Amino acid sequence: MNDIFQTLGRLGIIPVIKLENPETAVQLGRALIDGKLPVAEVTFRTASAAESIKRLRKELPDLLVGAGTVLTLAQAEAAVEAGAHFAVTPGFNPRIVEYFIGKGIPVIPGINSPTQVEMGLERGLQLLKFFPAEVSGGTRMLKALYGPYTEVQFVPTGGIDSGNLADYLRLPNVVACGGSWMVKEESIKQGRFTDIAAACMMAVELAAACRNKI
Repeated sequence: MNDIFQTLGRLGIIPVIKLENPETAVQLGRALIDGKLPVAEVTFRTASAAESIKRLRKELPDLLVGAGTVLTLAQAEAAVEAGAHFAVTPGFNPRIVEYFIGKGIPVIPGINSPTQVEMGLERGLQLLKFFPAEVSGGTRMLKALYGPYTEVQFVPTGGIDSGNLADYLRLPNVVACGGSWMVKEESIKQGRFTDIAAACMMAVELAAACRNKI
């Protein structure tokens, strides 16, 4: 597993972020760092994603910045140009996955079936996003996948929050969980960055406690 994925595993949580205004990107990034969660998956759900990634990379060298919800080749190209450290996709689009691999950018494509797991293995990928986690069987599905795919690790995302984080992080095939409960969209819009930093700190402490009980 490469250094970026090792960092994600150490943190245990990947904040999934939707930024409407790139002007708030750096403030949010600082809140993540202050909250001891120096990673951001900036989703391409808005037109501000690429510019936000670019600003975060320029202003906050200690922040690990990923591009999320990458759906098209154009978005993939924009993510690379903006300087994303890693990429996350909701599904398994071979063209996009192979583009990132070709560019040497770590990519975590979304899967929710054994067939898709094997699509990842065929391309040498051993870290995959399990999405949407809760409605795709949650921890029961991940336990079932562990049997035949013990070498594959997952980042479950979708329906995960502080209430069920422990259930996922205690699984042997879960590296980290993606979620947005600590970086709520309304908090970003209202500029409540101190609250976001505090929520991140609590999330980090919870993740650490979960791991210590494994």
